[in-house]
Amino acid sequence: MKIGLLSDTHSYLDDQIIRLLSDRDEIWHAGDFGSMEVSEKLSEIAPLRGVYGNIDDAAIRQVHPKVNRFTVNRLNVMMTHIGGYPGKYHPDVRQIIKDNPPQLYITGHSHILMVMTDKSLNNLLHINPGAAGKHGFHKIRTMVRFDVEEGQVKNLQVIELGKRA
Repeated sequence: MKIGLLSDTHSYLDDQIIRLLSDRDEIWHAGDFGSMEVSEKLSEIAPLRGVYGNIDDAAIRQVHPKVNRFTVNRLNVMMTHIGGYPGKYHPDVRQIIKDNPPQLYITGHSHILMVMTDKSLNNLLHINPGAAGKHGFHKIRTMVRFDVEEGQVKNLQVIELGKRA
């Protein structure tokens, strides 16, 4: 299964993002959509799984949960917007992760691209795709693409989308 992962679009989608997602089987968004239009447009490209972020309004919160836990091709995934990272998990999810760690833990919010493992939790893979939008302090807009095969993340690609401004 081919996955396109992005976060922190803050109401911004361009043709490049749409093109990079057009061959994906699913799109995952780790919060701060910024507008329902972004959620709807992504849903037109491929099935969408998402979580709401701290800037998202009530309409988005009715469609996307705070925490989304699911399994795809035997890969156990947990996604939330403000979740911290290995060694510094946010208090809202810390106990959940310790008691029942996912194989893949996805967050957004920081606008900082990060791919790392947590060796203390069976090599849990953490991905923050950075920010695909133009709002924030980040200098380069980013997203991630990967495949899920037999319970594993394969062919992970970090994609730079260009400068924020």
